[in-house]
Amino acid sequence: MHLSDFQDGLASALLPPPGASTPPPAWLDAMLAQPGFAVYRNTVAKGCIDALQANYPAVHALVGTDWLRAAAHAFVHQHPPTDGCLMDYGAGFADFLEGFGPAANLPYLGAVARLDRCWTEAHLAADAPALQAAWLARQPPETLAHLHLQPHPAARWQWCEDHPAYTLWQRQREQLQWDAHLPWHGEGALLTRPHDAVQWVPLSHAGCALLDACAAGATFEDAAAQALQADPAADLPALVALLLRSGALRAPETSLN
Repeated sequence: MHLSDFQDGLASALLPPPGASTPPPAWLDAMLAQPGFAVYRNTVAKGCIDALQANYPAVHALVGTDWLRAAAHAFVHQHPPTDGCLMDYGAGFADFLEGFGPAANLPYLGAVARLDRCWTEAHLAADAPALQAAWLARQPPETLAHLHLQPHPAARWQWCEDHPAYTLWQRQREQLQWDAHLPWHGEGALLTRPHDAVQWVPLSHAGCALLDACAAGATFEDAAAQALQADPAADLPALVALLLRSGALRAPETSLN
């Protein structure tokens, strides 16, 4: 037997992949028959559930421990980890929650989960210098219009059309008091990591559209046009100032020379 065969067989036994129908080989079948093997299986499942609970603290705060761990148990068995870094585990949990029957009366939960995931991705993202306002101010208008500004590797943003996802998420993250009269409308959020710590601010629909366009490779002129298409009343100078203060844009290599 090759070592890789043993490792693959053991991994599939500890967390069987969904839809697996191939019977285990004889050596693995004998291992599974041992009563003590269930301890290892339960330990692995518990580790994954613990990781999801830690990676989705706002969701946990909204639904409680029992509910969250029951949902996580179902997710773990449908989507076992493929990497040993459990801090990055659970990338599809928001999509899972949106199709999870017991969450049907919590339509905002997937959007809140996406913001928890944004925090994790911002925390784990690569380092890079942020675009400085002074460099941008030195660019002549004709150059500025054709710049291809890119979001910083640690920048994450989300727009939720139907729910105040940012406020729900922020209040759980910052342990703020719940407001029973919370205005129920769409909201956006921007998460960045300018000084080795993830920070967050509300972001308008126009801001999310501008960052979407920048990420897709649009020129600054086209990105600004898409932002105004999302919200014709948007204050573009104020929006760009927010992105610069937050470290949401990556410095072009030419600005580092």
